[in-house]
Order: sequence, then structure tokens, then C-alpha cells
Amino acid sequence: MPRVLLIEDDPSIREGVGLGLRRRGHEVRAADTGEAGLALMAGFHPDLVLLDLMLPGINGVQVCRRIRETSEVPIIMLTARGDDFDIVVGLEAGADDYIVKPARTEIIEARIKAVLRRLTDPGGRPGVEQHGELTVDRAGLTVAKNGERVPLAPSEIKLLLHLTASPEQVFSRQQLLEYVWEHSYHADARLVDACVRRLRNKIEDPGGSPRYIQTVRGFGYRFGPLGPR
Repeated sequence: MPRVLLIEDDPSIREGVGLGLRRRGHEVRAADTGEAGLALMAGFHPDLVLLDLMLPGINGVQVCRRIRETSEVPIIMLTARGDDFDIVVGLEAGADDYIVKPARTEIIEARIKAVLRRLTDPGGRPGVEQHGELTVDRAGLTVAKNGERVPLAPSEIKLLLHLTASPEQVFSRQQLLEYVWEHSYHADARLVDACVRRLRNKIEDPGGSPRYIQTVRGFGYRFGPLGPR
């Protein structure tokens, strides 16, 4: 079962979530501060991180950014109700998904499975494709730009693979939300927008209009056609 690093300062939530996941077979390490969680990362090598946004000292957004400097490990944020601004900031920092507390262990387990499926599902036919300066290896789940690998989080790679599988086809935010995140809630469309912004920052040329991921106003997104350099 996947190893889970839980970073949560509330002892009741930390103990309850940890116990529930251990009963389902997960190996769980827990930390009550961002600093302690980052210290555990190196030795534990988790398959997924459950990260509270509101932490003492280094907050969850800062922890997320620090993790993303060196790791593509899936990150699910734990948030309180009403933390809409913090949720968006956390997603922009590189989180793959979020869960509003309190949440039943079954919900957390389902989200963990959904995120981890993105690491193994190539999202289309196997093979290596060339899209302008981008090389997309669908079987290897890797993307390179001008021959240099682009580090992508699980949600980013699955979104890109889905878009590149059908170039020029327009996908609504809801369609992308259901395919990539396996969510069905319209309010979660910000997951898609935040992921697209992160992808653009990594694959598009700085300072210009997007050449790869095009916005279709009022509907969603499509991949290509490539615009002028």
C-alpha cells in the first residue's frame, strides 16, 4: 500500500486520519509542523503527502513549494471550510488536489487512489509524440521541451496527456475535472484552471501568448494549434 506522509497540527485530526489509513494498510508517518514534515520527507520517501494548509511556523503553501523544488510526489491539501483563497494559492504552489476537513477516511482514501492512478494511467495510446518543441512519452509518462525533461506533478501530466491525445478538441472544465481528478463538483473547476496555469508556466515560452494550451472562452481548453513564436 502507498506510504503516506501526513502533516497536520491538529492532534485529533492527525491521530484520526493516521489511524484510519493504517487500518487500510497504509504506512503512515505524521508530523505536526511544516519543518518536521520536510525533515521526514528525505528518510521516509512517501508515495503521497497529505498537507494541512494552516500550519504553525512554515505554512502549508510554503511546505508545498519547498517539496516541489525537489519532488513530484503527489500532494493533497487538507483545508478548512471557507479557505477559498488559500486553496487557490495552494493549488498554484503545486498541490494536486484538496480535501475539506473534516472528511471521512473513506473520502480521503478515495482521493488518494484517484491521485495515484494518475501516475500509472498514460491517458491514451502508447508511444512517443512530438508537438512542436514538446516530446510527449505517453508510456513513460514524461514530457521534454527541446530535449530537456519538464518535471510535472501527477495532475499536470495527466491533464497534458489527455489534451494531447485529441489535439484541437475542446474540453470543458467539467470534462477535464471528471477525467483527471475524478470529481463531479462544479465548484472544483478551479483545480483545472490552477493546473493549466502551472502547466503553461512549465511548457510555454515566457512572456508570450500560449502556443500549446489554448483557452476557449466560456467553455474550457484545447491543445493547439501552435501559434507563431
